[in-house]
Amino acid sequence: MRRSSTIHRKTRETDIEITLCLDGSGQAAVNTGIGFLDHMLEGFAKHGFFDLSCQVTGDLRVDGHHTVEDTGIVLGQAIREAVGDKKGIRRYGYFILPMDESLALCAVDLCGRPYLQFDCDFTAERVGELETELVREFFYAVSCNAGMNLHLRMLQSGNNHHMIEAMFKAFAKALDEASTPDPRIADVLSTKGSL
Repeated sequence: MRRSSTIHRKTRETDIEITLCLDGSGQAAVNTGIGFLDHMLEGFAKHGFFDLSCQVTGDLRVDGHHTVEDTGIVLGQAIREAVGDKKGIRRYGYFILPMDESLALCAVDLCGRPYLQFDCDFTAERVGELETELVREFFYAVSCNAGMNLHLRMLQSGNNHHMIEAMFKAFAKALDEASTPDPRIADVLSTKGSL
């Protein structure tokens, strides 16, 4: 059975629908209105082997904040629903990903407890149409709504485009590992018996 979810969220600021399949092949159809964010989400799908449809209408006449944050909210909810009861999955995942001179570390725990540790200092205000300070807001929203511990750290900084892209791809690889079923795990990977 393919693990998937569809979440639709509409507010006065954004109208977002995301369909996510964790057991996909990396296909993506993304339109957020922010070209660089589209590029990052396409990379997330491709490198995590997720199938992702993400259609967003946001109040970009104001700025990109609501669009980016709310996309993170809906993606987090989609991850949480697609993962389901977490029986049989590895729960933890991590990846260190190079992107030319930049090196990003991501670690994920699908524990049900939201927490973000974000260690990255950007040197540009924006990459394309994406304000760099919104990258943290995106991942904060994902972690809170997915109910995951999420640690992102730049081990080696460099070009801001490379840094952000390395983060998104490392997140994809870590989430893929954490959500992968393991035949050795009969229930949930916790001494408490639930996550």
